[in-house]
Amino acid sequence: MSLPPLVSPADDLTIEEVRRYSRHLIIPDVGKIGQRRLKNAKVLCVGAGGLGSPALMYLAAAGVGTLGIVDFDVVDESNLQRQVIHGTSDVGKSKAVSAKETINEINPLVTVNLHEERLDSDNAMQIFADYDLIVDGTDNFATRYLVNDACVLLGKPYVWGSIFRFDGQASVFWAEHGPCYRCLYPEPPPPGMVPSCAEGGVLGVLCATIGSLQVNEAIKVITGIGEPLAGRLMIYDALDMTFRTVKVRKDPECPVCGKNPTITELIDYEEFCGVVSEDAQQAAAGSTITATDLKGMLDRNEDIFLVDVREPNEYEIVSIPGATLIPKGEFLSGAALEQMPQDKRIVLHCKSGVRSAEVLAVIKDAGFSDAVHVGGGVLAWISQIDPSLPAY
Repeated sequence: MSLPPLVSPADDLTIEEVRRYSRHLIIPDVGKIGQRRLKNAKVLCVGAGGLGSPALMYLAAAGVGTLGIVDFDVVDESNLQRQVIHGTSDVGKSKAVSAKETINEINPLVTVNLHEERLDSDNAMQIFADYDLIVDGTDNFATRYLVNDACVLLGKPYVWGSIFRFDGQASVFWAEHGPCYRCLYPEPPPPGMVPSCAEGGVLGVLCATIGSLQVNEAIKVITGIGEPLAGRLMIYDALDMTFRTVKVRKDPECPVCGKNPTITELIDYEEFCGVVSEDAQQAAAGSTITATDLKGMLDRNEDIFLVDVREPNEYEIVSIPGATLIPKGEFLSGAALEQMPQDKRIVLHCKSGVRSAEVLAVIKDAGFSDAVHVGGGVLAWISQIDPSLPAY
């Protein structure tokens, strides 16, 4: 369905702006008035990472007058495979600052506001209030629900995107004109069930595909052209090279945008989504060791069975010496339990400690009461024990 323009047009374009945006101006659907709406628009991008990189670059190139960036992270070498707004010389630099420098090079006519802080329930409403539209470039469920709820409460449209390995999704959530994110996903998945991009990986160029689609939707909403993805979910499969859309209906019982909302202010989204399940938290309490503790066990030749619960391709990148690879899924299915020795203490690890905590709960439930897991996983081993190993 077509929607009214979100933003009123700016007074006029300068000669420099006419030259810069001429290829927009000669499109009948955009024209000068559409470009003036873009000039007057204020768009906030949550995250300057995989999706935020192409989104910010194309929003700037398109002439969106004011761009806000929310990101408290710094550029890491592993980001460069997909976060194209940053370069090698930016490693260690604030992502927000790095992104602003690139935007200034692409289009110095754009005003860039930096919010170098973690987005949470205490600051989201205040930050969002100054912008017309929010583009979400995050990769975790807690922030997605936070962004959605804040947008619903403030009456702002929310352009959402999601990526994982070879798959991407995008939609426009605007409660005034259709469903919100909670209408599509009423509840977050169980903790540990859906791996993040850091755990499961993502094809770098997929970020460009979905991020540019988000910008396309943002432009349509701002200028009032075409039919935005409000009420529709776009699903992209990069391996099959297929796009398909499915209808998403507004849930009249939605707790935030329904007829009788029960969520009238922002909540604790970390608690709502959970990073680790309650079973895993209970299992890890008192049964978490450090990488240094593990090094001591190995040096003393203690009789332990060290298990790496990551995936085979992760194991190929880097592994802790002496670890046996048994992926998490084999524990969840029960197939791995028969491989557990009865006469050795089981020590589990993964990349960061999240997956191994989930496996620890399974192991303890099966009767291996003295099992432990390594907090921080292989990343802690690299930083504390052997920095010569590659981090990923």
